[in-house]
Amino acid sequence: MVAWWRSQPSPSRCWWRLSQRATLVNVKLKWVKDRNLDSVVAREKRLRPTHHLIEEISARPSAAARTQDLSTRLRVPIATFVRRFPSLFSYTPSSDRIGLTDDASRLRREELGVVHETEAADLVDRLRKLLMMTKDRRLPIHTIQQLRWDMGLPHDFHCTLVPRFPHFFRTFQPPDDERVWIELLHWDESLATSHLQEDSGGGGCLAFPVSFTRGFGLKRKCAAWLKEWQTLPYTSPYEDASGLDPRTDVSEKRIVGVFHELLHLTLAKKTERKNVSNMRKPLGLPYKFTKVFERHPGIFYLSQKLATQTVVLREAYNKRQLLTKHPLIGIRERYAAMIRDDMNEIEEELEEEEDGSSCDTFFEYNNSDQDQRI
Repeated sequence: MVAWWRSQPSPSRCWWRLSQRATLVNVKLKWVKDRNLDSVVAREKRLRPTHHLIEEISARPSAAARTQDLSTRLRVPIATFVRRFPSLFSYTPSSDRIGLTDDASRLRREELGVVHETEAADLVDRLRKLLMMTKDRRLPIHTIQQLRWDMGLPHDFHCTLVPRFPHFFRTFQPPDDERVWIELLHWDESLATSHLQEDSGGGGCLAFPVSFTRGFGLKRKCAAWLKEWQTLPYTSPYEDASGLDPRTDVSEKRIVGVFHELLHLTLAKKTERKNVSNMRKPLGLPYKFTKVFERHPGIFYLSQKLATQTVVLREAYNKRQLLTKHPLIGIRERYAAMIRDDMNEIEEELEEEEDGSSCDTFFEYNNSDQDQRI
């Protein structure tokens, strides 16, 4: 990626610029494929469904499960799936039971240890900051569930992590609403500083880090607009933005700031676009708010891999390398290495069986069932 302009405008010029940008400028920047960031997204295609299965099995008292208890979440026979990963799963046909190998069990225990060590000082704060970004400091559990893998939260965070911090959170079910919600009980001003503000050392007219895929070819008109857009006032995602006109570039910069901060709350600085599509009202965003991903390809990269759209924060990566790694990322990389070792042995057979389809399609979540369990 090629780094671009990010100088901090002087405060004296910010409000003059604001008066010059009373309306939303109609500028379209082209999408250019980024092979490095596509690779970042694609390398999780087998990790996520495999890790989900490890979570389910390890959570059972005997650390084993019958295939009939797990097959409702898979689109292929469970026995077929686990046999592809002998480094992680053990399968006993006679009893139809699946367990974890010794190596997988040790890594899972290490992972749970990392979660325990980091939850109070890190994972809980991520959840608190997410709730602080919403208008009413509350979200349905199902909405947070969609982000929980990206944020590093345990799969049963609403039953384990949340009850351990009753001074921070409460769960409740509003009248005439089938969903259960999590609410933040108290505002913490010490957390109400965005990553961009911390990185820039202040507020005002902050500029976002911008870089483009090599060969992007930014047109002069677009470059001039982007440079001036960077000089507009920055509204923190933790501030009340109800007074902003949604038809202005200033409002758009606030939307960019919301997702810039939200992606910084994730471990790998990325999430699927659909995970945030239902957060318009809680975050106080206008309609078609996800258009900022297309309008600002120098800040966000929209990958089309794995039959979905994944938003990646460009500044967080140097080619394919995540610049700042959470300890849980290291654990996931070790799971991925075990998966790769197994896949290398059966690659030709797998290609014939799958006919090139994504392993992510092995898992098909039933949202209504998930809501009932919650």
